[in-house]
Amino acid sequence: MRFFIKFSYKGTNYHGWQEQPNANTVQAEIHKALSVILNTNIQLVGAGRTDSGVHAKQMFAHFDCDFQFDVEEIIFKLNGFLPSDIVIYEIFMVRDEAHCRFDAVTRKYEYHIISNKDPFKTNAYLLHRKLDVELMNLACQHIIGEQDFTSFSKVNTQVFTHNCNVISAKWEFRENELVFSIKANRFLRNMVRAIVGTLLDIGLCNTGIDDLPKIIAAKNRCEAGKSVPAHGLFLIKVAYDFDKIRI
Repeated sequence: MRFFIKFSYKGTNYHGWQEQPNANTVQAEIHKALSVILNTNIQLVGAGRTDSGVHAKQMFAHFDCDFQFDVEEIIFKLNGFLPSDIVIYEIFMVRDEAHCRFDAVTRKYEYHIISNKDPFKTNAYLLHRKLDVELMNLACQHIIGEQDFTSFSKVNTQVFTHNCNVISAKWEFRENELVFSIKANRFLRNMVRAIVGTLLDIGLCNTGIDDLPKIIAAKNRCEAGKSVPAHGLFLIKVAYDFDKIRI
């Protein structure tokens, strides 16, 4: 039987999602907890992978188990076993062929920026410089739609295609934070952080808004801006058509 698990985590203390030797990762923590509590070796597959220091307000993974269990009891035990920066919200059965990565319809990320030091907002990028947010929002129109985003991808990544369909992208102010929201069918490694860095260059008038289409067309990571720090990035939502996969 296949199960989806819904959870969130603060990525500060982890070397990203994906399990790897000699590194503390979110996948390793949940894998260990599930295997101990269910008393069987659980193989956990994530909906994607976040880099070191990146957070997830909503993330999914799936695992297979050949026996039934009390879901609420297991969630309670998991949350007692796991570190305080990882929280399990829900576990539910899905169709055998359901896949948390390949069945995801869209993903949404946010990047948070503050202009003044705030001890209660350490998961935001501190940037003292003045930005032209209106110009940055105009620039967002250039990244909407299906395009090749090689210029914003980490180099030497093994992917079938660099094409992504960006559905929405915008900047807005929320409680003394400047927040960038972007939703797409898929994302490349480092893509959001590279896009944010490039848009900040436009907001600082270091790059012209008309240069953005040229940067995209170049399909060259060297043409885009620097990647912003990981700690300001949040995976906000992974969306599914649950009518098709849930039992």
